[in-house]
Amino acid sequence: MELKGSSNLSKLATSDDHGENSLYFKGWKAYDNNPFHPTRNREGVIQMGLAENLLSVDLFEDWIKKNPRASICTPEGVHAFKDIACFQDYHGLPQFRNALAKLMEKVRGGRASFDPERIVIAGGATGASEMLMFCLANRGDGFLVPSPCYPAFDRDLRWRTRVQLLYVDCESRNNFRLTKQSLEDAYENARKANIEVKGLIIANPSNPLGTTMDKATFKMLVNFINDKKIHLVCDEIYSATVFRGPKLVSVSEIIEEMECDRDLIHIVYSLSKDMGIPGFRVGIVYSYNDKVVSCARKMSSFGLISSQTQYFLAFILSDEEFVEKYLTESAIRLANQHDFFTRGLEEMGIKCLESNAGLYVWMDLRPLLKEATFEGEMDLWRVIISDVKLNVSPGSSFHCHEPGWFRVCFANMDIKTMRIALARIRKFVVRENDQVPQQGMKQKKSSKGHLTLSFPSQMYDEAWVVSLQSPHSPLPQSPLLSART
Repeated sequence: MELKGSSNLSKLATSDDHGENSLYFKGWKAYDNNPFHPTRNREGVIQMGLAENLLSVDLFEDWIKKNPRASICTPEGVHAFKDIACFQDYHGLPQFRNALAKLMEKVRGGRASFDPERIVIAGGATGASEMLMFCLANRGDGFLVPSPCYPAFDRDLRWRTRVQLLYVDCESRNNFRLTKQSLEDAYENARKANIEVKGLIIANPSNPLGTTMDKATFKMLVNFINDKKIHLVCDEIYSATVFRGPKLVSVSEIIEEMECDRDLIHIVYSLSKDMGIPGFRVGIVYSYNDKVVSCARKMSSFGLISSQTQYFLAFILSDEEFVEKYLTESAIRLANQHDFFTRGLEEMGIKCLESNAGLYVWMDLRPLLKEATFEGEMDLWRVIISDVKLNVSPGSSFHCHEPGWFRVCFANMDIKTMRIALARIRKFVVRENDQVPQQGMKQKKSSKGHLTLSFPSQMYDEAWVVSLQSPHSPLPQSPLLSART
């Protein structure tokens, strides 16, 4: 589709292939136009479509107060200003890359080691992902991508590189697990369409499912790409958000246990989710292929991280005691926040896919669809945005081929806001069922297949929760968050 006023511009500038017209981004716009605030705009849209980890920001704040020399903008750290302000090596600060390598190893339980010389830094995971696509593929080449998958892959991987994303449908009947047969089918379909398949892209932990890949499936994937001689790109940006077992299995661990062509293995990592600092725009390409490392490093000049940011984060990440405390505490808070939210949904009869990682849940609203179609899903999404005033992301924007699933983020708010969100969901479900819940009512389904409820009538009353101050809220007080509150 050509945009107005585009007659003498490039094809990139005149197309709308960026993906911003996706319902995923439209939900963000709805929030931006009417953002919820607990005192200034209590009727606004609550942002549950943005996967940010705000639960442990206070730990960073405490560390910064105790370590002023980490910043070149303080009297204690200004002595380093000249060196840092003039540094512009594409490789990045050595101490920063060393600290990143140690963090990657720690997050993966020490079961794999990382060479700082293979780390290429970029402007966020978006920049790192696109950089890798430019290194691995030509215009028109294809990558297999299991779906449901991250909506912005269309922007990050495809928009400027012009590669094709070939979705591998996963199904709810086996909890959206990736199978060898589905991979083989997608690969053969691409070949029949004369598309050169250059690789397979996976996210582990999964976005939007919040699940981690087991070792047997991972070995199957490595064997698959090895046999086809195609690349395996592992997006591991949620590695440290695993809040309960099974533990994370990284591709770096797998290739230590089996023979494969390591030139085909690449990792995308970031500090945005694991450390909760997306504004610092730290993305990482870690490749076992020397030529990819060399090419990516040259390309990194188009999206370098500021030397000041590298210097500051090198101080933090080199503090092993702090890193250990942060990772441990963050996992505890994520688990409690997740459990509080999913228990609240369960008491309304709403189920989520069982998950052990991520900053979100994969919520099943199929029983609330007026019709089991993507039109029905869109209708439901519009009601949730405009009437319930929650920005949740519909499954269709994640390329899920089953209507009725929604991704809902839980780590970007405090418990008080979450209680309000649950209250709004409760009122909506009550209205959809056209009945008032009674004390002690048992969970069941109506004759129309809609949900009925099972909770005390005042449990999530919004007027009540607005006045309730949880002593366990992580923002801004940030003691351990308790799901028992």
